[in-house]
Amino acid sequence: MKGKSEADIYFNGDFVGTTDKPEDVVEDLRKKRRHGILPDQMNVSYHTEFGEIRINTDSGRARRPLVVVEDGKPKLTKEHIEKLKAGKINWSFLVKHGIIEYVDAEEEENSYIAIDIEKVNKEHTHAEINPLLILGISASLTPFPEYNRGDRVNYGAKMVGQAIGAPIDNFQVRTDTKFNVLTYAQMPLVDTATDKILKQHPYGQNIVVAVMCWDGFNMNDAVVLNKGSVDRGMFRSFYFRTYETIRKRYWGGQEDVIAIPEPGIKGYRGEEAYKDIPEDGVINPETNVESDSVLVSKTSPLRFLTGGDFTTDIENKRESSVTIRYGERGIIDRVLISETVSGEQLFKIRTRDERIPELGDKFATRHGQKGVTALLVPQEDMPFTKEGIVPDLLFNPHGIPSRMTVSQLLELLSGKYGSIAGEKIDSSAFSGTREENIRKELKKLGFRDDGKETLYDGRTGKKFEVMIFTGIAYYMKLDHMVADKIHARSKGPVTLLTRQPTEGRSKRGGLRLGEMEQQCLVGHGAALTLKERFNSDETSLPICQSCGLIAINDKAKNKTYCPVCKDSKILWVSTSYAFKLTMDELKSLGVYPKLNVVEV
Repeated sequence: MKGKSEADIYFNGDFVGTTDKPEDVVEDLRKKRRHGILPDQMNVSYHTEFGEIRINTDSGRARRPLVVVEDGKPKLTKEHIEKLKAGKINWSFLVKHGIIEYVDAEEEENSYIAIDIEKVNKEHTHAEINPLLILGISASLTPFPEYNRGDRVNYGAKMVGQAIGAPIDNFQVRTDTKFNVLTYAQMPLVDTATDKILKQHPYGQNIVVAVMCWDGFNMNDAVVLNKGSVDRGMFRSFYFRTYETIRKRYWGGQEDVIAIPEPGIKGYRGEEAYKDIPEDGVINPETNVESDSVLVSKTSPLRFLTGGDFTTDIENKRESSVTIRYGERGIIDRVLISETVSGEQLFKIRTRDERIPELGDKFATRHGQKGVTALLVPQEDMPFTKEGIVPDLLFNPHGIPSRMTVSQLLELLSGKYGSIAGEKIDSSAFSGTREENIRKELKKLGFRDDGKETLYDGRTGKKFEVMIFTGIAYYMKLDHMVADKIHARSKGPVTLLTRQPTEGRSKRGGLRLGEMEQQCLVGHGAALTLKERFNSDETSLPICQSCGLIAINDKAKNKTYCPVCKDSKILWVSTSYAFKLTMDELKSLGVYPKLNVVEV
């Protein structure tokens, strides 16, 4: 048993010894690190609850820089900052001399960090270089996050990662499996320090937003878009997907053939399927393609022979072409033909599909205010200001009180000023432009300082009774589009085991209806719909009237008989195949599932 003051010492997870002066050991290690005796990558933490000192130097730890505080005074002084600006010292100098140190998650648990370097007291061990650094990259992109509830900043950070933008400059020569690119991506008018550092990373568009209801269409977080703005290119994007295949070589000298297959071959799709394929078997660029369109026409050997004569007749070949995924469409963007490391021919075909915003596409701000498109309104029917400015998007005011995203209102106000003044507004956490300054500047430009404006109804020309809060916000188009998710089927493939429709859009599956959906249909007076919805695996079973077991239907002899009772009376019963499967499983457990059947 260890004493109260004793502690085990672990180095990169390995036990190396014990000490009866844990606090002294930890303090000594930190001093040596700050004086450059020990490497600055070393982190040490003392866990009193476990009686453990953990020293870590291994890779894979997230570490962040903090200003060292000793005796209630930060070691980073104004003299250091002046020397940094003058170029007399650099960042490495500060780290080497123990003024700034990198702390990992474990050592951070032992630290008391001051958010504001000006408010350091004797209890603090470190201070933030900038309060913005308490946030991650995605969260630090949120404008004025300190005015938001924490969960909203979290949601906003999550959705910045789902936003379609310009992810990389060389996307035109890349062959990623799938990716989206926003056609007219813009840098935000209301930006943060992180936006300035990332520079070439636009992920949305600055649009005019009016905070108002629109005949109930934008209830439940839905948004109403200006069709005129969409027609001019707002939120248009391109969806790219790359398909690839290899012309394989097999044992025995056989190999795949890239050419239009001969009729009669196993899996032949019919002459119509290969109408866009030239003689070389590879589709040409700029060809329109739909679901199941052939991209590379390929024939493979059906089985591989190890010796003797090789048969190359039709019976020994099968069609194995690369086709467009079910539910997708587009235009052939690029066709690349190269070789693999093993010398086999490699084909890569990239398709592109223009995505114009439609009903159901998802949009969001950086404040976690997400919503789907509910209506596209012609520009002439949209509300307008006396200057003739028409909003691009109508946002429901009911989305603000419950979420308490005050920073969205500040962004609308700041964006309005920034667009007219022709300057970007800094909205970094804890150090952004103050609200009172934005209000003063807006007033100087001849606008109301609260962002409200008189709007007129585009349908009637009448003035709205109340003033509408209008401004400019940075909206993101998210990677959740109707084109990728819409799905319906009448008939299609079924699974072998249960004979029920397959699951999933890519497998052309059915939509599962449960108890709640069934009661919805009954409640809406559409009970007869259930007749066709709840018999996806309907089957007819021959049942022996004597023993109640499933009889045998011998189709070859056109005879139905019971294997137990031989010549007893057989009745056919309509039921679900899943029920028949359950009875088979009961039989395998030694249970006798007798069915009492009577003729109706």
